[in-house]
Amino acid sequence: MSSVKRLVYAVIHFLREQSQMDTFTPDEQESLEVAIQCLETVFKINLEDTHLAPPQHLIEMFMNSIHKNDMLPLSCSLSENVVKADQLKDEGNNHMKEENYGAAVDCYTRAIQLDPNNAVYYCNRAAAHSKLSNYREAIKDCENAIAIDPKYSKAYGRMGLALTSVNKYEEAVTSYQKALDLDPENDSYKSNLKIAEQKLRDMSSPTGTGLSFDMASLINNPAFISMVS
Repeated sequence: MSSVKRLVYAVIHFLREQSQMDTFTPDEQESLEVAIQCLETVFKINLEDTHLAPPQHLIEMFMNSIHKNDMLPLSCSLSENVVKADQLKDEGNNHMKEENYGAAVDCYTRAIQLDPNNAVYYCNRAAAHSKLSNYREAIKDCENAIAIDPKYSKAYGRMGLALTSVNKYEEAVTSYQKALDLDPENDSYKSNLKIAEQKLRDMSSPTGTGLSFDMASLINNPAFISMVS
């Protein structure tokens, strides 16, 4: 009953404020006074019962309630999107196990559309793209995952794999080093870092695959011609 009395007290206070405004005719003001008296009589309260006063004015309580109700559909919708996105991620993971990488990409893409701030979905799609040899797309997804979660070691590791696949060994080394900074005991990162470092050394070596030269210039070089004559 105390909650009801507090509500009625707030209503009476509101009606008294309204009755003192110049916007009502004398008859209307009299009607408000009658309404106030009826409420006070029925609920046995009056404005001297200040202990019944709510912490907020009746108008403020009403507006807060309206605002809260307006937000509920959006909150529910967002919650539903998060749940559905997680289900799509699980479907994508199952497709990865079945080596159905195209379907996995589709599931992760739909998950991202529902929940674009989840780094895991981008990172998982990067793995699927790599399996399809879409390395540049994989790199973009890893970058998006890292932008959302800069401490996501798996995103750095998968970006290292994609960078290695497109012969960007120096950048791959940097990615693996960052992955190891975040997850120092990960043997996969350690192994892949060594591979990328070796590839980088091979590229820098005079006998490595990174050495390129102009065969036409060599053949037309007088010193070369005299040497083979």
